[in-house]
Amino acid sequence: MNRTTAFLGIAAALLLTAVVVGLPKHAPTLTPPPPAPVPTPPPQPLPLPPPVVNGHPGSLTMTGKLSHPYVVPGTSDLFATLDITAVDVPGTRRAPVNLSLVIDRSGSMSGEKIAQARRAALRLVDLLEETDRMAIVHYGSDVRLLPGAFATTDNKERMRRYIRNISDEGGTNIGDGLMAGKAQLDVARSDFTVNRLLLLSDGQPTVGVTSERGLVNIASKLRASGTTVTALGVGADFNEDLMQRLADTGGGSYGFIRDAESTVALFEKDLQQAGTMVARGVTLSFTVPDGVDFREIFGRPVSRSGNVVTVALPDFSARQTEKLVVHLTTRVSDATERAFDVADFRLDYTDLLTSQGADANVKLAAMVTPDRSLADQKRDKDAFVFATRARASRNVEKAASAIQQGRYQEAQQLIQDNKVLFDSAAPVAGSDLAGDYAANEQQLDFAKKAPAAPATVQSESVKAMKVDSLRGSGRGASVY
Repeated sequence: MNRTTAFLGIAAALLLTAVVVGLPKHAPTLTPPPPAPVPTPPPQPLPLPPPVVNGHPGSLTMTGKLSHPYVVPGTSDLFATLDITAVDVPGTRRAPVNLSLVIDRSGSMSGEKIAQARRAALRLVDLLEETDRMAIVHYGSDVRLLPGAFATTDNKERMRRYIRNISDEGGTNIGDGLMAGKAQLDVARSDFTVNRLLLLSDGQPTVGVTSERGLVNIASKLRASGTTVTALGVGADFNEDLMQRLADTGGGSYGFIRDAESTVALFEKDLQQAGTMVARGVTLSFTVPDGVDFREIFGRPVSRSGNVVTVALPDFSARQTEKLVVHLTTRVSDATERAFDVADFRLDYTDLLTSQGADANVKLAAMVTPDRSLADQKRDKDAFVFATRARASRNVEKAASAIQQGRYQEAQQLIQDNKVLFDSAAPVAGSDLAGDYAANEQQLDFAKKAPAAPATVQSESVKAMKVDSLRGSGRGASVY
């Protein structure tokens, strides 16, 4: 074997060795990784049934929500919140108003109160236009009047002279004053869309019909005839509870005449509302289904026949909004997830834009769940906050009445209870109740100072608290 052949043999052997050495001793078996576990999604609650809205559309719309859209087995409180809104009528001129101004001139109105009533009446005359018609009625034990006339320049001057000569005397015959005011409206009722009676009084009847129930019945008859009653209290000691009831029943507004400046604003507002009315005879009713108990509608008187609840609402002017909070209790027998009917609300009224009857319906239902944490998590913030305010407003009203009766410690406790209520609502409400906390502190401060406050200051503050209570419960333009 020559050298070349030997060399090539050695090289080939070395190359083979290198290839063998470079190979792995055992080729690995490739195994795919196990699949990642797929997370099991948490069980989802059944979707809420949407509110059912129907009816014969008109100048009013109604929407509704539940504070607790999910309810658990057992007995639970929940609140239905309703928004009723009147249509806007842009560019519309205020309609002429057929007005009866009914002034209390009884002995209890002596001094500053009768002077204040005269100033208020004179301010009202200044605001009238020639297309408006007004009668002036004043009562003590008897009733006297200046017959209704259009507010021309000459007639307005005649009205002013008549008002300046009104002086206090006699008892307080509110009932006959109201009926005389209605009779003056009846003379021209068919010529006007708006017929309004404006009562200025300290609300302390002593002659004729003196019971609150009897006077409220008169206001109800006036409303049935198409007359809207606005009741304005005069003097720090007027009977705000009676005057408010007369306005509620009469479908008008309630307010407190404090001074000349506020009187102008108040009358301007009332005339504007009267002259832009879009709905009259507004009534809300609903049937309480099985498994639901009705508790109250905050800040509004109701009537009930069996399981049907009815509440009379004010006449509505353009853009007016009124809110209602209905306190209900549900009784759920088992944990089966299902829709649970809460209430079917119906709004009936006369649409003044079409001169026809109209209505709106909203049906609200909750969903049953066995999961209490889910029910808490799903609380509706807007409805829950508004319901919290309405509940607090009831305590404010009670505190005001307690102060009137000298029960100052009870009043302070009721206001302190509201802070506890706000604290419990804070996880849902967040910062939305900041203003309510501030108002609560002011009310508590007054309740502490009330025993030493002058009688006039105490009386005016109590009336202001009651107005705050009405507004907190959802009363809108119907409270001045």
